[in-house]
Amino acid sequence: FNVLEENYSSGFNDLGGIKPSLALCLTIVFILVYFALWKGPRSSGKCVWITATAPYIILSVLFVRGITLPGASAGIYYYLMPNFKMLLDIDVWTAAATQIFFSLGPGFGVLLALSSYNDFRNNCYRDALVTSFINCGTSFFAGFVIFATLGYMSTITNLPVNEVVGDNDANIIFIVYPQAIATMSYANCWSFIFFVMLITLGIDSTFSGIEALITGFCDEYPEMLIRRREIFVGIVIVAYYFGSLPTITYGGKYIISFLDEYGVSLSVLFIVMCEMIAVCWFYGIQQFSQDIQQMLGFYPGLYWRVCWTCCPVVITTSSIAPSTLLQRDLPTTDTKDSAPDNNETPMATNNTIHL
Repeated sequence: FNVLEENYSSGFNDLGGIKPSLALCLTIVFILVYFALWKGPRSSGKCVWITATAPYIILSVLFVRGITLPGASAGIYYYLMPNFKMLLDIDVWTAAATQIFFSLGPGFGVLLALSSYNDFRNNCYRDALVTSFINCGTSFFAGFVIFATLGYMSTITNLPVNEVVGDNDANIIFIVYPQAIATMSYANCWSFIFFVMLITLGIDSTFSGIEALITGFCDEYPEMLIRRREIFVGIVIVAYYFGSLPTITYGGKYIISFLDEYGVSLSVLFIVMCEMIAVCWFYGIQQFSQDIQQMLGFYPGLYWRVCWTCCPVVITTSSIAPSTLLQRDLPTTDTKDSAPDNNETPMATNNTIHL
């Protein structure tokens, strides 16, 4: 509360001013992103060697430190023990689908933009499988790092592991984990390592997403934009910067929660569903399979063709429709100080934006 200075904002309708320290941090981030993108793949490719490999090194260091903490085994046990009752919760399935889409990147245009630089006969089938396995393995490994520390916090606070975090998932990264680090020896060193990892992950995600937009425009208008790429990238970065300013106000957490719930999560599933319908139903699964055979030299098997054809129906019936019908309102005020009825975002407005 004291660090974020939330007392300057009473809710969604009163965000307060822009927090200067966050504005400075945002400026630095977008300056780094600009210099990562201004020369295209030549500059971003070099940055990826740092932003993609550094998190693995840091995760390994934090893993070794985490498993040596008292109570780490309790956290890991909680992480690995399944709770099958949660399989009946539609929110769990939606969160799982959203997480895998966010980590792999389909639906954002990033994969299409980056793969457009590949050779025509590049083995994208192999790349997709390897990337998916590495992605899932990384998420699984990161769980050990997080829950080992949660077990440690459970030990020193005498709270169950499931109560250490609270209701907000962001508490893990910005509250619980830093609190755990603060109790360790050489806390400043561990804190520096941890937040360097977060910065590299954030910058990597940011310039990948912006690259998708830039590549699309440059491919559409090559004569006008490719020779002026540095200027065009600068214009895009400035637009992104000003668009991000509401999230760094004193009430920025309300904006982020609102966008995460209604503007991103299920929207990604919906976009991917529409892409699959366009390719497999309108363009045709047979024609699409023949294109793959021309590129890779083999015809996709029955399993893949059935998945591509049926997945839009599965996504709709299992995630999008139930979650939209059962959509909840987000708190848009500090409930400790304000009456929620005066500042709630109406359900109709939420669902309209969602759709």
